[in-house]
Amino acid sequence: MARGTGDNQKRFDSETGELEDGTPLAFNRQPAEDLRPWLGRCFVAYVYANTNEEEFGELCNDASYLRSAVGADWTVGTAEGPLQIRDQTFLCGQHSKVWPLLYRGGNKVAGLLLRPGAIRALFGKDDAEFLDRIKPMEYVGIEDRELTGLFNLDLEPTEWLDALEEWMRDYIARTDAPEPNQISLAFETQAFADPNRQVSEFAEEWDISMRTLERTVRRDFGLTPKQVMRRARVLDFAARLCGVADAEEEEIVLRFFDQAHQIREFQAFFGVTPVEFREARNGLVTLSLEIRQARRLEQLNRIQPGAVRPWMSKPFTP
Repeated sequence: MARGTGDNQKRFDSETGELEDGTPLAFNRQPAEDLRPWLGRCFVAYVYANTNEEEFGELCNDASYLRSAVGADWTVGTAEGPLQIRDQTFLCGQHSKVWPLLYRGGNKVAGLLLRPGAIRALFGKDDAEFLDRIKPMEYVGIEDRELTGLFNLDLEPTEWLDALEEWMRDYIARTDAPEPNQISLAFETQAFADPNRQVSEFAEEWDISMRTLERTVRRDFGLTPKQVMRRARVLDFAARLCGVADAEEEEIVLRFFDQAHQIREFQAFFGVTPVEFREARNGLVTLSLEIRQARRLEQLNRIQPGAVRPWMSKPFTP
């Protein structure tokens, strides 16, 4: 079973972008403006395997996703045990730690990143119910074919993504879905901007009690406010190790008290030390972290949508 990306054989070809070392990426962008209260990002990846080996990857979501995956066999770890997926659309919850994914045949996947509280606003379920879990669309009363059926072999990657967005637009109109809680949306931005900030300061800024903040964040993230901040620190650091972070943000490394604290926090989420992670990093975790960092920098207005990102040498187009 292949694990890292350090061998000489290029194992994948990608229609949707790659790093200079050949690591595949997803084409990802902001959602249409009318969908932004519910969606944080849209992405699509067409990646083809050059071998028939079973590949090892990892998922590390700091947001819930609606994902359609076709043409490949997945076995993904969840809090409820391994789950096999092929040609299916599903809701993937936020993660308290990284989860393994075995797959064969590359990946064709398109998805809509859901902002905190959007699952509740759209489908009447709390994000906490989905923490470290994956559920089929039938779980929220939607037939799988309604979404998986949007894909066909003639579609360009961006056309598939556009179809998913149009489905979401129609669904919101049909159900008159409310917008997610503003406190949760602001807390997401805070975690991007400064995950070392005291959560009590955030509560004071929003003129709410710590009890209200705890209850709201647990419902819309599945974690405590402090856990959300810890995860943000680790994922920003992991993005640097994968080469998909702003090289000028030196404070990312300085957010930890010392090296022992850095290693302890990193191992709690990824199960390995930073050095082990960098040496054996896999393409899927890099792809996920690149989506997150692009969303983060755009949400903080540090780069413009569609701009060449700090880790890229040319515009990101499929």
